[in-house]
Amino acid sequence: MIELKTPEQIELMAASGRIQARALQLVQATARAGVTTAELDKAVEKFIRSQGGIPVFKGYRGFPASICASVNEMVVHGIPGPYKLKKGDLLSVDIGVSLGGWVSDAAITIPIGPIDPVSEQLLATTKQSLFEAVEQCQLGNTIGDIANAVQTHVEAAGFSVIRDLIGHGVGRAMHEDPQVPNYGDPGTGPILEEGLVIAIEPMVNVGAPEIVMGDDGWAIYSRDGSQTAHFEFTVAITADGPRILTPWHIDD
Repeated sequence: MIELKTPEQIELMAASGRIQARALQLVQATARAGVTTAELDKAVEKFIRSQGGIPVFKGYRGFPASICASVNEMVVHGIPGPYKLKKGDLLSVDIGVSLGGWVSDAAITIPIGPIDPVSEQLLATTKQSLFEAVEQCQLGNTIGDIANAVQTHVEAAGFSVIRDLIGHGVGRAMHEDPQVPNYGDPGTGPILEEGLVIAIEPMVNVGAPEIVMGDDGWAIYSRDGSQTAHFEFTVAITADGPRILTPWHIDD
């Protein structure tokens, strides 16, 4: 069941989103060649808790860390550990924060030093597909309009949308209705109403769209070993248009 949020509840989610945004900024400032993904995880958890938040991923269905850190052909759900980042890597970082019981969720893919031209195009395309999706977050549009915006932009660039991984509603729980795919037909699916809050998260492969589960039962990889990217916002549908609650960069 879809649970719409009041303006007051959206403000509470925005406060959670400000912590989440600063946590992602911390990762962007810290991630460089030689740093381990475990070190990033430790720094993020310390920061989130210092702000009164809870790293909502930690312990979720047994997940052992505060961030998902996925490198290169690993799409999502990477468990931080001893891996040392290298120049040319693509690091996808997904962070969820709960503040006062309200969740925010977002992700970015970070280049570690110079990257090859195809990887640069992959990041630019995936990021832009998210903004194209946000533009569709207008009252009266549908989830299918959002999904089709992602698919159209990604496939026009020659990349593949991962169809087995999707976005979702967000609120008091990290995963709520509705499901938010990254492919589909315009005009289909639930209608966007005021107070709907969703996580839109394009996940894109350079090669084929198929994925495979890793041996640890968490990490998910592109089946063909091609590079992947992942960008995500938590977005509220409002009478004034879409409101990004997890803006990646925040100045105040």
